[in-house]
Amino acid sequence: MQERWCTEVAAVQKSSFCSLLYRYFFFGWLFKDVGSGDVFQRAAAVRYNREQARWLPTYMMRWLWWGLAFYALGGVTELILEAATLSTFFYAAGSLCVPFNVAIAAAWIGLKGTHGPV
Repeated sequence: MQERWCTEVAAVQKSSFCSLLYRYFFFGWLFKDVGSGDVFQRAAAVRYNREQARWLPTYMMRWLWWGLAFYALGGVTELILEAATLSTFFYAAGSLCVPFNVAIAAAWIGLKGTHGPV
């Protein structure tokens, strides 16, 4: 167990900034494919994915805070700087955080809310 953790830490330390940034905002790398392998491998992947679902609220909070920050930047840009065109960029970026949070919430409910035979 300790050896596996050390190799994972070493792999993260060697990762590029773009890879780390991707992992900070998107959670697809945390989960395994449940459509491949035999019945036992798929059942193990489902159990693994349900365990990894504990990280989804963290991603929801990240997207929520970034959305609020963009919305606040849009408000500051519009009210204080009086640059309506520039504020549209910030409002649009803030509004794009909503569908991400909806998708993350749906995945979290689907993984944690359903109790199957696995």
